[in-house]
Amino acid sequence: MMLEKFPKRYLIIILTFVCTCVCYIERVGFSIAYTVAADAAGVNQSSKGLILATFYYGYASSQIPGGWIAQKIGGRKVLLLSFVLWSSTCFLVPIDPHRVKVLVLARLLVGVAQGFIFPSIHTVLAQWVPPHERSRSVSLTTSGMYLGAAAGMLALPSVVKFKGPQFVFYAEAFLGAMWSLLWFKYASDPPRSEHPKATAAGFGDSLLPTKGSPKIKTENSGNTVRGSKIPWRKILISFPVWAILINNFTFHYALYVLMNWLPTYFEKGLQLSLQEMGSSKMMPYLNMFIFSNVGGVVADHLITKRIMSVTRTRKFLNTVGFLIASVALMALPMFRTAGGAVFCSSVALGSLALGRAGFAVNHMDIAPRYAGIVMGVSNTAGTLAGIIGVDLTGRLLESSKITYSDLSSPESWRAVFFIPGLLCIFSSFVFILFSTGERIFD
Repeated sequence: MMLEKFPKRYLIIILTFVCTCVCYIERVGFSIAYTVAADAAGVNQSSKGLILATFYYGYASSQIPGGWIAQKIGGRKVLLLSFVLWSSTCFLVPIDPHRVKVLVLARLLVGVAQGFIFPSIHTVLAQWVPPHERSRSVSLTTSGMYLGAAAGMLALPSVVKFKGPQFVFYAEAFLGAMWSLLWFKYASDPPRSEHPKATAAGFGDSLLPTKGSPKIKTENSGNTVRGSKIPWRKILISFPVWAILINNFTFHYALYVLMNWLPTYFEKGLQLSLQEMGSSKMMPYLNMFIFSNVGGVVADHLITKRIMSVTRTRKFLNTVGFLIASVALMALPMFRTAGGAVFCSSVALGSLALGRAGFAVNHMDIAPRYAGIVMGVSNTAGTLAGIIGVDLTGRLLESSKITYSDLSSPESWRAVFFIPGLLCIFSSFVFILFSTGERIFD
């Protein structure tokens, strides 16, 4: 009864928040469980990097198809199918470092399935959420990633210790199945009779400034009718799209390197045990959860109170977040205590999350009708960052191990953290120069 009275769009936002939370529990869970199993089997750092990066090959391959399919059949259906696929894979596949081909195939399948998720979420949110609520809605939804990562870092090392790595897969499959049932029961498409503008073409058109919008034909029903042809060429040559794409690449390069290699940095670089670190190891991701939502609330406040335009708001938050993150990332190898490393990585990831109120919401500013498509294009770049960053980090560490005999020295990790730090500086200037908050696709 209470759920029936609860505004439907808020229920959709909460479910998408839980969706991203569960997805990142799975990602962090695999890196923790596999690291323990691989270290016990004597797998080297370069080989670990290859397995950890395999997920992102599958993830990259399904981003643009995911946006296209969500555009055609609806993000609601695609989300359900993707969850069923990756949950089933987690349940059925054994985590055995010696069965490399099986692990590679499984991680590819999970990557493909999860690649449909974020384009579909953006399609769903663009349909349900009016423009003046988009910043905080997208920020809340995506902050589920960080809460999931924090929960995974807190709970899963103990699960691995007491139940073994394989049990992590079963727990993740159970969470995926539970979310699928909730989504099947409570999610729906926006009712046009109640929300005639609740389509990806423009829920709240009057609040979206438009550059060069073509004339729109209106039928007797009053509903807006637009062509269904996707402007692929215009999307791919658009400078604002490329500004989003480059910042998405940088954000995910830093995030995936830290998410996949921070456990190794704590254990090999600082000689710390994840179990003995207690709750402190979850702080970087908890900080992301907090600052992602802070960024969304601040952005909507600046826009709705007309303190800043949409364009200036996006540029301001993106720049502040990325520049602070760059300093923290490059300073990280200098901190040789658990507290210092946790603090520095928390500042880096928290600032990056703040910056998401810039580039990550910008998909729906410039292309509300094609938000899933543009998200798919930009998230492909973000996924390529995962492939490049995770694999490159493994190679850098293997080289450092030869040069410095082990991974305990700051020099062993300097290149690992300097690369994303420099990318943050470059990306922030690209976003300042080329981004816009105006709608450019109609």
